Amino acid sequence: MTAWQPVVGIELHAQLGTGRKLFCADRAVFGAAPNTHVCPVCLGLPGALPTLDADAVRLAIRTALALECTVHDRSVWARKNYFYPDLPKGYQITQFEEPLATSGSVEFDSSDGPAVVRIHRIHMEEDAGKSVHDRIAGASAVDLNRAGIPLVEIVTEPDLHEPADVRAFLQTLKRILEYADVGDCSMEEGSLRVDANVSIRRTGDTGLNTKTEIKNVNSFAGVERAIQLEIARQIEVVESGAAVRSETLLWDDHRGVLRFMRAKEDSHDYRYFPEPDLRPLRLSADLIASERDALPELPRARATRFRKALGLSAYAADVLTQTADGADYFEAVANGCNDAQSAANWVMGPVQALMKEHGSAAGDFGICPDRIVELLELLDAATISDAIAKKVLRWMLEESKAAGTIVSERGLEQVRDTALLVDWIEEVLAAHPGEVERYLDGEAKLVGFFVGRVMGRSGGRADPRQVNALLRDRLRA
Repeated sequence: MTAWQPVVGIELHAQLGTGRKLFCADRAVFGAAPNTHVCPVCLGLPGALPTLDADAVRLAIRTALALECTVHDRSVWARKNYFYPDLPKGYQITQFEEPLATSGSVEFDSSDGPAVVRIHRIHMEEDAGKSVHDRIAGASAVDLNRAGIPLVEIVTEPDLHEPADVRAFLQTLKRILEYADVGDCSMEEGSLRVDANVSIRRTGDTGLNTKTEIKNVNSFAGVERAIQLEIARQIEVVESGAAVRSETLLWDDHRGVLRFMRAKEDSHDYRYFPEPDLRPLRLSADLIASERDALPELPRARATRFRKALGLSAYAADVLTQTADGADYFEAVANGCNDAQSAANWVMGPVQALMKEHGSAAGDFGICPDRIVELLELLDAATISDAIAKKVLRWMLEESKAAGTIVSERGLEQVRDTALLVDWIEEVLAAHPGEVERYLDGEAKLVGFFVGRVMGRSGGRADPRQVNALLRDRLRA
């Protein structure tokens, strides 16, 4: 047992996928030319008043329900005051003392088995703009396209202790948000951002010590690595007799180091007060109920069903529920062919390999599930061999044709003509007398070598089971 226990809490900002900003009608577009999606409201011009977007509220409610939070029928907007170049109003509209939702939980698979992270609160807020440091030599610029984009901030309790578990938890949380369809959750595009609060304590202690905050991390792997480094740094500080200072650190992904950004603020530094231009947000029971009803089967529940109802392994169920579209695709194939294990093997194997090769996801893959079902039916009926089926799969994508059409046009049906199979077998045995001698001397595994050569000789069309039986009969003669 180590002398120190890390303690980690997460603050995750997820962009809500409304396509608009939270308090004005400007579009939320990634990659647009700087300062092209702005208006008096998000620029903070005098006299401009915010108007709340109802769709953002709906998605925020759905987020909270997906994370098993209590959604409050009343929450209050607040001004969070601070000065920064990318915040034109000089304050951010957020929620503070009365947030949208509290007291949720997320179950995930930790290094020690199933674990639960408690969700402390979820609140809505608008995003700030972006400072740009690489456009103008020797100067920084400000792009306000992101100013006003709708976010939910998900704040956990400090329930995580291992960097690898932080990564596993974040992957689980991201998958839940994607299933709930609240946003695209792209760290690369800034629509999902993670801050980690890190402290250490003596193993066995239960109190919380001074924490630092890690920002500017753009991947879950980066989060894990940054936390590892910060834990090691804090242990070194404390064991040297010094004290950990409350500060915000920036992760430099290129160099793999943490850099000091500023002393960490407390809530009183932001001088929160109720937003005078927005009334408290009141939610009806019917609205909350309708969003609860709109929630799909979430990934953990779906993986459990795949295991129990379809007999899949825990590994297969986890792989096949990584995305909602992927799970839908697999389930359509499984229902069509009535063989969940065969469907799982093909979707996880050749189908996903082809998707990856072509940069496709299940939702936009060029072969629909029904056509995969037809391919598996041909395979199950021994009309084609496994090797031929994999070739047909590729041609189905390249030629946009059904499996049966390709098999018929190319003459790919399995050969079961005994006389022809025997001819191929005799040719293979005659070409490999040394291997025949070794087989007869007891090297039984060489039968696989001979089957492979016959399959090659037939162009993959020979029935491998029939070839195997005929070969064994011939070699016993």
